[in-house]
Amino acid sequence: QVQLVESGGGLVQPGGSLTLSCKASGFTFMDYTMNWYRQAPGTGRLLVARISGTGSHTDYADSVNGRFTISRDNAKNTMTLEMRSLKPEDTAVYYCNSLFRNSWGQGTQVTVSS
Repeated sequence: QVQLVESGGGLVQPGGSLTLSCKASGFTFMDYTMNWYRQAPGTGRLLVARISGTGSHTDYADSVNGRFTISRDNAKNTMTLEMRSLKPEDTAVYYCNSLFRNSWGQGTQVTVSS
């Protein structure tokens, strides 16, 4: 059974930092590109960042490029999103996604507010 479990969300002030994690199980983690998406209230789910199976290739949405860093540890079946210089517009539910059967986690809330 495929499972993706996000953690690390919370409330942070503008300009602050937060690190999200996604623990994967039920498939060969290193074989699949992994993605972080986010969904703000009243909007669709948007791709934030993605990382190739080996971790050698990453892509970012323009809105987060230079502030967010995606990484993975294939030995631990874990993907991480380091978020810095957070802005109120980064507020959303963040989801972990695998291209294996287009699997999704349950999401973790990130709120950026003073």
